[in-house]
Amino acid sequence: MLRRTIMRPMSGLLLIAHAPLATALKQVAEHTFPHCALQLSVLDVTPEMSADDVESLARALISASGHLQTLVLTDVYGATPTNAALRLQGEQVKVLTGVNVPMLWRSLCYAGEGLDALLQRASQGGTQGILCDATAPCSTNSSSRPSCS
Repeated sequence: MLRRTIMRPMSGLLLIAHAPLATALKQVAEHTFPHCALQLSVLDVTPEMSADDVESLARALISASGHLQTLVLTDVYGATPTNAALRLQGEQVKVLTGVNVPMLWRSLCYAGEGLDALLQRASQGGTQGILCDATAPCSTNSSSRPSCS
């Protein structure tokens, strides 16, 4: 008799964003990578939720996932989703802000890597997926203003 073993990715993924962005991004993930999206937990932050509420719910989602390590993707640095996520950050939880679709896809594709490697891959995916136009990647000039190279 053959036994089929389902490998659990090394790192779990938690997406925390202003409602309904987290759910919408998970739907994109399910459309593109249906088998990978199962490892993605989401938390939509509504206006009435405090950072304490978000932190508590995020802790519960991380615990329920069963993963030893978790990468938390958030939408906006300085806003409630990120502020709550940063309270969770430590050796087993890393936070990356500015989530976009390329970052999410990269996270899903490399969740089998260790947390630090996954963090780097996700960050690279997010930045490499941003272009000023169809031919030139964005760069920053000496005055720190974005420009196309």
